[in-house]
Amino acid sequence: MKLKQGSFLWYLYLDKLYCLLSVRNVKALVEYFHLLDVHRKKTLNDVLFYHFLHHVTDLKRNQITIVFNMLDWNAVGEIGFDQFYMLVCILLAQENHLEEQFIFRHSRPVFELLDLDGELKIGPDNLHMYNFLFNIKKEQLRDLYYNFDITGDRLLNYKEFKLFTIFSMDKYQESQKVEKEKKNEKALLQKKVAQVNESQRKSLLGTKQFESISNYNC
Repeated sequence: MKLKQGSFLWYLYLDKLYCLLSVRNVKALVEYFHLLDVHRKKTLNDVLFYHFLHHVTDLKRNQITIVFNMLDWNAVGEIGFDQFYMLVCILLAQENHLEEQFIFRHSRPVFELLDLDGELKIGPDNLHMYNFLFNIKKEQLRDLYYNFDITGDRLLNYKEFKLFTIFSMDKYQESQKVEKEKKNEKALLQKKVAQVNESQRKSLLGTKQFESISNYNC
């Protein structure tokens, strides 16, 4: 999923630590929601919702329908601002590659979104269905129920899901740490190469000046 460049969401900033919008951005989002709410019902129906997501993302029609059904918790055919805000944060988290951070910080709301039947458990089909939103890696999906399905019922309750989010966050932070160390090593290497080149340049310049003086004296 990609946000379309130049769309309204493109200019919103998602805090990287808590994966939430600033107060100023929330106010702007409220005004945007009111503009979309052409019927002045403080909700968006499936038609308005489709045109919104079609305008700001590259999601396909069936994916937009899946997202709407996920957010329409009460099956009333409409979503309010709370669900709209949650969706925007999910979209921005994916755009900024903060999926693990978002799921960790908001594990309870995410779990409730995935628990479509209200059984307080989620199965593998739920995660596969919505993976285009949360971008959980294939190897994570493959090992998820093997490693975290403590009860062995092929379903995850909230505690099991929370363990998965903690584990994923730890791996994410470790990968970020390794990537940062590689960048630091690369920067250090480039600095040393630059110093060596500068030293060689000065040495060469000094040699040329010496030869020039020698030729002049001759």
